[in-house]
Order: sequence, then structure tokens, then C-alpha cells
Amino acid sequence: MNKTHTTLTRMACIVSLLIAATLSHAQVAMRQIQSGNMPITLIYPTAAPSQPLTQGAFTLQVANNATPLAAASGKRALIVLSHGTAGSALPDYALAATLARAGFVVAQPEHRGDNWQDFSRAGPESWKTRPQDVSDTINAVAQDPVLAALVDTRRVGVHGMSAGGVTGLALAGAQWRMLELVQHCAHQLQDDIGFCLNGLAGKPVQQALRKGQYIFGRFLTEDNAPASMKTLQGGLAPSQSRDPRPDPRVTAVSLAVPLGVIFTPESLARIRIPVALTTAGNDGVLLPRFHSDKLLQYCPSCTRLSEHPGAGHFDWLSPWPASVATAVAATQMRGGMPNPNFSPVERQKAFEQIALFFKQTL
Repeated sequence: MNKTHTTLTRMACIVSLLIAATLSHAQVAMRQIQSGNMPITLIYPTAAPSQPLTQGAFTLQVANNATPLAAASGKRALIVLSHGTAGSALPDYALAATLARAGFVVAQPEHRGDNWQDFSRAGPESWKTRPQDVSDTINAVAQDPVLAALVDTRRVGVHGMSAGGVTGLALAGAQWRMLELVQHCAHQLQDDIGFCLNGLAGKPVQQALRKGQYIFGRFLTEDNAPASMKTLQGGLAPSQSRDPRPDPRVTAVSLAVPLGVIFTPESLARIRIPVALTTAGNDGVLLPRFHSDKLLQYCPSCTRLSEHPGAGHFDWLSPWPASVATAVAATQMRGGMPNPNFSPVERQKAFEQIALFFKQTL
């Protein structure tokens, strides 16, 4: 190991220890704002003591509507969390609180048409609009009378879990298209059934319809596919800008068990901002060899932040009440109950690594 590498390793350890010390003392607050009809949950540092807050099946330790704590110097960086399909802010609270204790302000939009109350546009239609949801969220924080003076919205981090990975990758500049999805599922349906028939467990009619669409996909090529299936979504094309990001305020992206197979290799290669992946070897919803591994193969700016061979797809949600976990797992083709052998301590260490990544890149 050379001297430079040793020095960098020691510096990373020191920063990690400083973050750990901060995590042990900071308090966390929560409040709600809106961007049009989109609810946004804000998680941020405060001096106020936390109290139990129950919302449905979830109980959080948080200071509700408390006064934000100003940074010792300068402004706090903003991180936007993009939830998975039919998600909400609550299951990502442990990560959001970890980031807040590390000094960040966290904003969690409920994506329009793809959230726990309304998932009428879940899937490709939501993937198209999620990046704009994030941009609208950044604007809302920049205009918020309480936080605007305390937060720097010129350099923003984005974290996405599962379908939230589409959000993060699109904002990094990657482009996806329906042809990638259909061709993949036409040939890998059984191997990647958790993705290709996502949410259709116990729905044989819908499964049959989806399978029929994929059979049609076996005959599609670049030459005969409809133009709508070849339309690129997400980042900017080379003809539009040398910088592929649709919102240049986004300067670092973290992904947990991301959806990746729909992105074109060419666009992944154009990403220039740092992208860090947290991967789960036991993910039955988005198999790593099709999703995370594709990103790492084609995206030179993408690195694996941490790898967890025993973790499943939903092990990254915390808190994740048993009643909610059971209901969600029942919709999945390969189940999805939490893995009892995956340690909460290991998950928390991974969250702290995500906080450290943003400390180093924002």
C-alpha cells in the first residue's frame, strides 16, 4: 500500500469517527411542506428532544415541527431521497435520520402517481416524471421560509432505492427506454421474474397479459420497434448538452438495490458525477447481475459503496413494520420478507457509509 493510499484511508477513518460522534448527539426533526399537490417530508438537525411519533403502523423517534439547527458555519447541504414503487417517506426514516445527524437536510417527496396512496402511474410513466419531482422538491426547499436561509441548494445529493434508482440515475444523466425493458424481459423473464412481473403475485390474468407483451418483444429490433419504444428518457442527449444531467444542481448520487437494466450502456458511460451503490446479494426483486452489475460494468463513475451478500431487497427499509412487510411481500413474485439473518447493525453501518459518501462529495 503506497503512502498516498494510506493517508487517504486514515483520513476516511477520521471522518467516519467524526460522523459517528455527531450521530450519537444530534437530534432529528420532521415537518411537512408541499410542492403543488406533492407532499414533501423534511428531516433535519434540531436541538429539540425527540419524542415518539406514530403514523399508521410506523413509530418514529423525532421532534415534530421543531426549529432547525443552523450549521456552525456556512449552510447545510441538501439530500433528496427518492422512494421505491408505491413508497413513502416513513420506511426510509432510519436513513434520513442518519443523514440528518450527519448534518444534512433531507427532503423526501412522495412521487406523483407512484406513492403509497396513489400508484396509478407506477412503473414507466412514473419513471418519466420522477426527476422533475426532485427538481420541484429542490425548488420548494429553496423557497421555504424556514429552511431557505439555512440550506445550500446549489449542490444537491440524491439517494434512490429500488425504483428510486431510476430517479437518481436519470438525474446523473443516464437514459432509459422501453425497448431495453421489453427485450430484457422477453429473454430473461424467468430469471428476473421479480422485476418483469413486479407486483403481480396472485394476479394470473395480469401476469398472462404482461407475458404476452414480452413474447412480442422477442421479435423487436432497432429496425422494427415502434419509435415510442426507442424514445430515450431521463438524461440529456449529447446533442443537447455535453453535461447529461437534466438538473445541474445534482452533484452526487447514492443508490440502494437500484433498478438498472433499462438504461442504455452509452448513456451510463457518459455519467460524470460520483454514483455510489449499496448492493444486496439476496435481492430477489432486482437481481444484482441484471441491475447493479450492469451499472458497475458500463458506468465508470459508478462504484460499489458496500456489498451485503445476505441482504434482500426490502432489508433497506427501516422501520419496516411486520404488517406492512407481510402485505408487500404478498405482492412479490419471489416474496420479499426481511431476512432475519441480516443484522440491523450492518444496515446502520451501510447508512453511515452513505452519509460519509455525501460528506466527501457535496
